Amino acid sequence: MSKLLSSLYKINNLTVLDTKATANITINKDHVIFKGHFPGNPVMPGVCMMQIIKEITENIVKKKLFTQSANNIKFMAIINPFNTPELELQLDISETDEGYKVKNISKFEDTVALKATTNFIVK
Repeated sequence: MSKLLSSLYKINNLTVLDTKATANITINKDHVIFKGHFPGNPVMPGVCMMQIIKEITENIVKKKLFTQSANNIKFMAIINPFNTPELELQLDISETDEGYKVKNISKFEDTVALKATTNFIVK
């Protein structure tokens, strides 16, 4: 699967056990996206986090996915790639009639940065 966010992040470890997965990633603090979001105070864009969740899910299910809906999205902490480049994404993936429902918790150290539930359909 090709990644839309090429070079923004690197998967260091991906563990999948039944419907639960944990991905440890490193954010590339030198990525061009941080020059504009925001100069002098880089912040990981929320839309990029949602894309990372989609790409990791595609990697796990081995299918191309399209985001159908997302709800219960809670951005709880700012992800600054210079201060906290190491993230852990916990994914609870369940198959639906149309595709997959993914409950996600993304965190750095002991801080939860994002909680979201996303429904994907298979392309």
